[in-house]
Amino acid sequence: MVLLHISLLLLLGMAAGRNNLGAPQDISKNNPHLLKALNVATEFFNNMSNDAFLFKTSNIQKAQQQIVRGITYLVDLGFSRTVCHKRDKKDLANCDFQPKGRLHQTVRCHCAVWRIPWMKVMKMVQLRCSTSSDVPDATKT
Repeated sequence: MVLLHISLLLLLGMAAGRNNLGAPQDISKNNPHLLKALNVATEFFNNMSNDAFLFKTSNIQKAQQQIVRGITYLVDLGFSRTVCHKRDKKDLANCDFQPKGRLHQTVRCHCAVWRIPWMKVMKMVQLRCSTSSDVPDATKT
């Protein structure tokens, strides 16, 4: 009887337009776990890139989390080229974005980073990127 009651409450909540269990939910772009997930995505992007310069997150268009055997962070973002060379292995926090000009570049990406809190693990599970002239650019001043 209790199980039936819980099931009915869930169904009523879904019918009333409330959050669907297991569906992606919008989250703050300042969520501390999201920021850690973005560090994982940035490191992965830089390791996969053949570029001589490091890239870092320049903007976040959309951020969501989905509870699935842990938490998956789904993010639409831009990575922009910095002035730091990969060979220098600098801390990205100390790397400015390339100024507008020949070396300036922003890449639009969608990423999914899976966090398994009880195992203290974060894994990159998806990264799709494309260059485009219409990428929102937060590096412009």
